[in-house]
Amino acid sequence: MSRKVEDYLEQGIYGTKEIKPGERREFLGTLRERVIIVLTKSQVFENNIYPEIENRMKQYPRANLLLNGQMDYQYLGKYIKLSNQYKIPYKIVLNKEYNSDLGLVLAEKNAIDKGNIYIEKEKEKSKPKTVKKNSLKARIKRYVKKVLKKSR
Repeated sequence: MSRKVEDYLEQGIYGTKEIKPGERREFLGTLRERVIIVLTKSQVFENNIYPEIENRMKQYPRANLLLNGQMDYQYLGKYIKLSNQYKIPYKIVLNKEYNSDLGLVLAEKNAIDKGNIYIEKEKEKSKPKTVKKNSLKARIKRYVKKVLKKSR
């Protein structure tokens, strides 16, 4: 049999071959090289809209917005409205076999190979919290640990 016939039969049996299926599952159906910017699920759950997303939508008017279909619409709605405002098509991607940690992916149709596509969370951007060693809570914890060690 010729190779073309074998390929045709394999495609009929197993479906079309997919390039980098793991990467496509992670980035909601697209490849990493096409991604402009992403948000994790926990970032999408936050009340505010990340200004970086809006800026990238302005910067890349031919982009597509991919949203994780395993999240409630109440969290995705604000980004859908934003995509409609900038006339960027969106797609809600639902993969029942794989649960991606990403909630939102803004991607081009062609490769752009951006370096850093992740946004730091708002909480991580602010100053790190310092724990006071002499606070009441810290003193109580030390006391409880001390008592538990003596009782053993």
